[in-house]
Amino acid sequence: MKIEERGRAKYRPLQNYDINEVKDLLIEKIHQEQENAQLLSGEEKLEEVNYNTTKLNMVSLFSGCGGLDLGVELAGLDAVEEKKFTDYVLSSREQFLENRGKSIFHTVYSVDMFKEANQTYKLNFPETVIQDEKDIRKIKDFPRCDIVLGGFPCPGFSEAGPRLIDDERNFLYIHFIRCLMQTKPAFFIAENVKGMLTLGKGEVIKQIIQDFESAGYKVKYKLVNSRDYGVPQLRERVFIVGVREDIDFEYEFPNPTHGNDQNQIPYVTLKEAIGDLESDPGEWYEGGFSPIYLSRNRKKDWEDQSFTIQASGRQAPLHPGGERMKHIGKDNWELPGGEAANRRLSVREIARIQTFPDWFLFSDGNNSSISKNGRINKVYKQIGNAVPVELARAIAQPIARWSTKNMDIIREKRILLQQLQLFE
Repeated sequence: MKIEERGRAKYRPLQNYDINEVKDLLIEKIHQEQENAQLLSGEEKLEEVNYNTTKLNMVSLFSGCGGLDLGVELAGLDAVEEKKFTDYVLSSREQFLENRGKSIFHTVYSVDMFKEANQTYKLNFPETVIQDEKDIRKIKDFPRCDIVLGGFPCPGFSEAGPRLIDDERNFLYIHFIRCLMQTKPAFFIAENVKGMLTLGKGEVIKQIIQDFESAGYKVKYKLVNSRDYGVPQLRERVFIVGVREDIDFEYEFPNPTHGNDQNQIPYVTLKEAIGDLESDPGEWYEGGFSPIYLSRNRKKDWEDQSFTIQASGRQAPLHPGGERMKHIGKDNWELPGGEAANRRLSVREIARIQTFPDWFLFSDGNNSSISKNGRINKVYKQIGNAVPVELARAIAQPIARWSTKNMDIIREKRILLQQLQLFE
């Protein structure tokens, strides 16, 4: 909420807020955005959606290449079969598509503006998933659904404080909430960067949680490290999970499965993840290493987990082979053997580190007017922006297990909501 003050610090959160006041303000803002969407989208109609009434139908916002979506669908398979499908569902795309229908989750719609990421999504998911390649602000009507997924962009904020709900600047997460209020799904899972917890001295995350709660959800959030769930990478991300207020289910984040404790599986190492690709790594981003790149260590050992995979080929970590980098001064590291003896992790390797199955294909756009490095960088961007598949799988499992046992309750509430909406 905004307090009218002079100067650069006028956007400040209220210390004591009334949730109904926040909700009224949120609804007003969403109505404004809905009107804008209607004007921008004109008479465009949504394609017929491939609903499955025996499943939880999923809508994916800011879907990218589909790491979050794939992980959630796999969690739905785990819950139904009470075991992991690693041996055969992850062995080929054909096996995935053949067994996908057994999952409690069923993706029906995705939206993203990234052309090459949408191409990748189409290469790996069934044609029955409707894809919208457009600005989410231009979507008039979202398909009805039972669960909404998405890694919304982190909001902008002023130097003096966070960008809050009635600030007219960038607020794309509002469209995630607009989708929730329009479709009233049973659950949602949102993902974002660690930095959102400290924006505006922590006030941004408070406001975002308030806004999600005001949309009618019991909300929990947590900072998790992907390596604690079988991902060979040090990657901290915030997950926000919501359960609709009328559903008697208390979501709890899953305990780490991997670690150094006796009752945990050991962390997955780079050697285990990509060691077999050393002689045939595929393509990687080529080019020199800038002083900025060499200002810190970029190389992990084989027995470590990778640095965070970023959405850039130029910033990709170094392959762990060969000698370690040497710290020779402040913000200055040396590459033994020089650039010729070191390379960045390849596309195949970072896909493994992000726990995509080997059959998952990535599109570089096939644009001959763009350099090889430029095309490859589009793939690095897709993979680096994605939620690690195994992390998504772990986060979704509590919802999958509960839903498998309570599908009748979800279905009854879905029908009741649809009936009520007819009279709104």
